[in-house]
Order: sequence, then structure tokens, then C-alpha cells
Amino acid sequence: MADVHNAALRDGFVLDTAQRALLDRLALLGAELDHRPLRRSRPRSLYIHGDAGRGKSWLADAFFARLPSPRKTRVHFHGFFDALHRSIHDHRSERDAVERAVADLTRESRLLFFDELHVHDAGDARLLTRLLDHVFQRGMTVLATSNYAPDDLLPNPIWHHTFEPGIALITAHMDVWHLDGPVDYRTRNENHGRGFAAGSWTRMPGGSSMHAASPVPAASTASAVETLTVQGRTFAVTSADGARLTATFDQLCRAATSSVEYLLWARMFRQWVITDVPSLATTDADTQQRFITLVDVLSDADVTAHFSSTLDLPDFLAEASERPDAFRMTSRLQLITTAPATPHGALRDAHRAHGK
Repeated sequence: MADVHNAALRDGFVLDTAQRALLDRLALLGAELDHRPLRRSRPRSLYIHGDAGRGKSWLADAFFARLPSPRKTRVHFHGFFDALHRSIHDHRSERDAVERAVADLTRESRLLFFDELHVHDAGDARLLTRLLDHVFQRGMTVLATSNYAPDDLLPNPIWHHTFEPGIALITAHMDVWHLDGPVDYRTRNENHGRGFAAGSWTRMPGGSSMHAASPVPAASTASAVETLTVQGRTFAVTSADGARLTATFDQLCRAATSSVEYLLWARMFRQWVITDVPSLATTDADTQQRFITLVDVLSDADVTAHFSSTLDLPDFLAEASERPDAFRMTSRLQLITTAPATPHGALRDAHRAHGK
């Protein structure tokens, strides 16, 4: 997989020792998928876990993209459960709606790549267990990345037992690989030319709107002027202009939104402006989780997002650090550029630097 090493160089880094070892293991998985060795009925599945930003998804994505077999499916946690719930609804009148929905999503794939696997909800735990049971019974190979070791999935002690059958399936059918390393490579990102990494975080004192010269237009405190409708539900936003969605933190995260809306809007709008982001310490648990989910979705969809807040990004992240899954959000937000509140001239220069 020399082309993977070259791709890393193009992205501005060299694979470290731990990443090279994982790449060798992925190459073995690819060879097994290609040749179907006689000593096994199917290749051994692989579960990769480790801290955020260590290169798990990057390496797995690079492997998946270069795998010649067309019989492969990639799913992301939020997108998978969104699609699964919709498919279950479509099959609701049939005898085994869940099994049929899982079959719809996995199709005739030989390899299922499940990126960013994490479980915090007992209902999701049961559905994920059904999925794992379905794919392993049918001889599919699973490649999964996660920030959690299998035994640490669904960490809430009240509900952990509901995913123990799923953990048992993982440990019985998958090799568990810990990708270790001291460096969060997202903190070293210097490529801000496109996608999520082209976004920005700007501190605005007192919650005031940004100057028009800023990458984020002045709109943060305005009343909603538009609405978006998803599955019969109406959501207020500041504006939806072509490929750009502008909305306040409250509109996106204090309202009863979910990954369903975020996923749909990430496909509709390739640039987001998210204003008036407060300290997460001042919000309730549901609101915190919505913002963390929103960053997950925007990062995975590679959508450019500009945030404005009364806090500098390091202060915001420090206050958010104790929230569940905040470590993943922290790693992602370090991909974007940051700027403090600045006078008019500096804002104009920042605006030009973002190519606006």
C-alpha cells in the first residue's frame, strides 16, 4: 500500500510506527478479502480503537477507497442509525422490520466499514447488536473504528448490560487493535483550503454579531426569518441562502433537533454559519449532546462551518472537556482556524484570507 504512504505525504504528514503497523494489518485484511484463504471460511473482522485524532478513520478510509471489490459498504454512526430508523419505518408493516432494514443497508456487501462506532443509548445498543448478529451470521467481514475499547462501549453503568451481547459478538468475531500514539494529528493540520478544515471559530465579545467583513456574516442576534421542514416538523433558522445555512446555537441545539435534521441539512448546505455559541457549561445535557453530534456530522460530511462565540476556542473546549464524547469534538474543532475579536481592519484581512 505504497500509495497510502504517498497520500499521507500529500496531506502533510508521515505515517508513524503505530500507523504503519495498522496499515500492514489492513493490507492483510485486504489480501484475505481478495483471496479467501482456505484455512478460514471468511477473513477475520477488525475493530480499531484509540484516542481521537490518531489516524484510525484516515487509514481505514484510505484502505476502503483502495479496496478493489465493489461489494463494500461504508457507514458512519449517525448516518447509519438515521438510515436504519427510516428503513424500519418503511418496513413497519412487515413481520421482521428490523432484519429487513439491516438487509437493506448492508445489501450484498462482503465488507462493512463502520466508522466512529460509539454507543450511549440503550435503544441504539439493541439495534447495533441486531446488526452485528445479522452480518456475522451471513459471513460478512466488519471493519470498525472507535474511540472506545469494546468493553467501554455504552459506558453508563445503568445501561451497559444492554450492550453486553453486542460486545460479546465483537470480541468473538473481531480482532481488537489499539492504535496508540501521543499525537492528535488534527492539532497539526495546516491545510485550511477546503471542507470542514476551511471553517473558523471567532470570538465576539458580549455575544454581538460579527462585522460584515468577517467570514461569518452579521446575523447572530436577529430573529429567525426562515423555516426548514423535515418529515413534517418545522425548524426556525436565521437564513437558508443557496448552499449556506445560517442559524444560532439555540436554533440548532436548544431546539428539539437531532442527527436526522443535521444529516439532511449537511447534504443540502455545504457552508454553515453557527452563531452565538455559549459555554456548554451553561447548557443542559441534551443541548450539549446535540452540539457534539452536530460537530460529528459536519466533520464527517466535510462541510465548512464558521462558528462565533463569546469564548475563545481553547476556553470553550476547556469548559466542555467533561462532557460525554467531548474529546472527539475537541479533536475535530482543532482542524479549523481561530481568531479573537478584532478591529475592522483585521476582520477585513481575515475575511480576505478565507477567500470570501
